[in-house]
Formats: sequence, C-alpha cells, structure tokens
Amino acid sequence: MAVMIVMPKLGMVMSEGTIAKWTKASGEAVSQGDVIAEIETEKINYELEATESGLLHRIVDEGAVVLVNGLVGYILAEGEGVPEALPEPAAAPRAARRPARRGPARPSPAGAPVKSTPGARTLAAKLDIDIAQVAATGPGGRIVEEDVRKHAAQKSAGTSPPAPMPVGMPSPSSTAQLAGIRKRIADHMRGGLAATAQLTFNLELDVTDAQQMRKEHTDGSEVTISIAHVLMKACGEALKRHPQMNTVLVNGEVNYFDEINIGVAVALRDGLIVPVVKQVDNKSLADIAKETTGLADKSRDGSLSPDDLAGGTFTISVLGTVDGFTPILNAGQSAIMGVGRSLEKPVVRRGEIVVREMMTLSLTVDHQVIDGAVAAEFMRRLKQLVERPAALFK
Repeated sequence: MAVMIVMPKLGMVMSEGTIAKWTKASGEAVSQGDVIAEIETEKINYELEATESGLLHRIVDEGAVVLVNGLVGYILAEGEGVPEALPEPAAAPRAARRPARRGPARPSPAGAPVKSTPGARTLAAKLDIDIAQVAATGPGGRIVEEDVRKHAAQKSAGTSPPAPMPVGMPSPSSTAQLAGIRKRIADHMRGGLAATAQLTFNLELDVTDAQQMRKEHTDGSEVTISIAHVLMKACGEALKRHPQMNTVLVNGEVNYFDEINIGVAVALRDGLIVPVVKQVDNKSLADIAKETTGLADKSRDGSLSPDDLAGGTFTISVLGTVDGFTPILNAGQSAIMGVGRSLEKPVVRRGEIVVREMMTLSLTVDHQVIDGAVAAEFMRRLKQLVERPAALFK
C-alpha cells in the first residue's frame, strides 16, 4: 500500500517548508531511515527520512514550498502504481510565489467561497480584512496566513506592492534576490509587526557587581559564564513573579505557562536562529551557560534538531556592540528582551560620582497582552536581581 510522504511540522509556528533538495530520485529504492530530502524552514535545515522501505515517487519539485502536512511524495511497493486520486499537493514553486508581480486577488463570484485556509480566514477576521481582497500565493490559488499578514502590513503602511527603483538612483553594482532563509525571516518579521501592537521599554542598569561575580565563578571553571547567562537566569526568576510576561498568543487566546523556556537569538551568516533553553528557572547559572554554549555551537554547524527550536515562551537577543536597540517579537510570543553592550561610565551613587559598568536593556511587548505597568514592574524586578546578583549565583 502506498505510504504518503508529507511536510512535517518542525516548530510551533511553522506553517510551510521548502523542499530544498531531493537526495533520492523517483523510482529509486529506499530503506526505512534513509534521508530522502532536505527541508528548509525559516529556522532550520532538516533531513527528511523515509518511514518505510520501498520505491520513492516524488510529486513536487525541488524548490517547492509546501504547507505543513502537505503531500510531497509516496513510498510504493515493488510493482505498485501511484494512487489514481492524487491529493492536490500543498505546494507552489518559488517563482510562482512572488506577490510583488501580482495584483489583488479577484473577488470570487457572488456567493462563491474564497479559496483560503482556515487559519487565513481566522486571521483575516481578527484583523478586520476582507479576505477576498488578499493576493493568494498558496497551493491551488489558496490564500494562506502569510498572505493575510502581508496584506495587513501593506494596508497599515498605506503601501502598494513594491515599486520600481526610485528615480535618480545610480545603477546598482549588483542585485541579489531576497530569497531563502533571508526572505522568510523578512516575511516573518513583517507579519509579526502587522499582527501585534509592539511597545518597547528601555532601562539602564548597573552590572558592575554581576560582572565581578560571574568572573569569580568562571575563574578555574570549565564553564564560562557570561553576562548574557546572568540575564537569562534573572529573566527566569522575574518571569516567575510576572506570569503575564510568559505567555503566547494563539488564535486570540492568551496561553500562560508555568514552564519558562527562553529562546536565545544567535546570528548566522545568512540570518538569525533562536534555539531554546528549557526550564531556565530550574537551572543553575553553570547549567544555563553550558547549555546555551552548546546550542550556539549547534546553530553554527547546522546540527540543531527541531526540539532545540521549539517551545520558547520568552526570547533574549544580545547585541554587544550597540548601546541599545528595539527587538522585534517572535511570532506568538508576548515579550522579547534586547541586550546592549556594557561599558564603564560616571554615575551618581550614594551622592558621589563614581565609575560603574552600565548596560541598557530594551523590552518589547505585545501591548494587546501586556500593559505598560506590568512591563515596568518586570523591568524593575529584573534590575533588582541583576544589581544584587548574589541570589542568582547560588
């Protein structure tokens, strides 16, 4: 009996993946566990394995973008034919997914349903968008959630599809198509901004004592504790006090979690990836440092598993070369902390001007879920924990 091969769901917010490469040809014999394709998502590259032994039959081409659980092929027994009623593959070639060259979708005839996914219809209703006016890029001409997010972003900005090069600009020395991981990150971030009410709070705090203590604990140890690890531990403790911050918004429902899982943004050559450290509040600083370092290494050598990227309830993004910045929320999450560089500067302390090591934190929240007063209290608690760090090093 034919075994369907479908696009796996590799993360909580994943809606589609790309068949970056087939490693086996149609008609080729494969064994259970063989890698048959390489899948590329916004966050990771993943090797898709055969679940059964048999002959591979591919029904989508390399480069096809396929919805989660969409059919990409079959594994057939010797002499078995392809099923007659092939389900429509939830895929579209990259070249057909360039909405910049498409106009608004034509409204369906009166009384006819608009071809769209349930998630797209739910999101359109939430954002008060006429789904019939959304340009469709999904399989079979369907409107998918990403189409609705793009439409909302253009609507809120009052813009049309991308315009030609501005008049008077010099000829570019080269041009690169925004594609692959870089394009998916761009779409993801733009869609996140369109679907949330983002508000950022900035706070400067004294990390002098925290830096001294982490250096003392690192000396002679095999584990190097950084100030970022100290901040992760402090965030874990502060999130326990302020559970509104440890939430995920899904389909209009705010989901609260006792488990505190912190994603750590890691910069790669062609994008950004956010592996997750689970149950941070229950781990020591040394454990957090060891696990975070291991995940960063796996990020850079491409060996992260889907589980390494799943389950984040809060995110920290560290940019050690700038004083401060405005981080953008990860899809669904209600809060993200941006960490700037630390540097010595003169400050007033107990009535005297002294030199202390200071750092700026930037907290972005979804104002739909988190009020300003809640965010301010969270920041105040975080400041207390970092400036009096002894409890964090126990």
